[in-house]
Amino acid sequence: MTVLPLVKYPDPRLSQPCDAVTTFDDELSRFAHDLLDTMRAAPGVGITAAHVGVLQRLVVLELSAEIGPRFYVNPELLDASAQTMRHMEGSVSMPGATEEVERPRRIRFRYQDLKGETHEEEAQDFYAICMQHEIDQLNGIFWLKRLSRLKRDRVIRKWEKGKS
Repeated sequence: MTVLPLVKYPDPRLSQPCDAVTTFDDELSRFAHDLLDTMRAAPGVGITAAHVGVLQRLVVLELSAEIGPRFYVNPELLDASAQTMRHMEGSVSMPGATEEVERPRRIRFRYQDLKGETHEEEAQDFYAICMQHEIDQLNGIFWLKRLSRLKRDRVIRKWEKGKS
């Protein structure tokens, strides 16, 4: 088990777009499993390579023990529903800070697995919210940017106060 050090907000790497993964090998698989260990230790239900300072398009989600961990390489949104839902979000890079974010309720996305095989999937509700949150991170959009300026400032002030 390898728990990697997390990048903490406001590290500028959290606002940088990630590069596509082009090599699918044992090193990628090891790194993906290290991300899983890091996410579980945080704890969280999702993590990207950017959360540990590696600017590559890799996501790990573990939404339930029954389903187990899933790995998504180079994920991209293909379509999103007009219907939205609100859900509390946060980040392993900003522990303890949460706020309600509104996102499309259903999405369609494409990704590669750890072997490089391409897949398309539809996700809805919590799964869709999590996937959008992590794809945003890969695109350099930290979750706070989805909040109004007023809410964002309030969350940051509260989080900074809680750190000291």
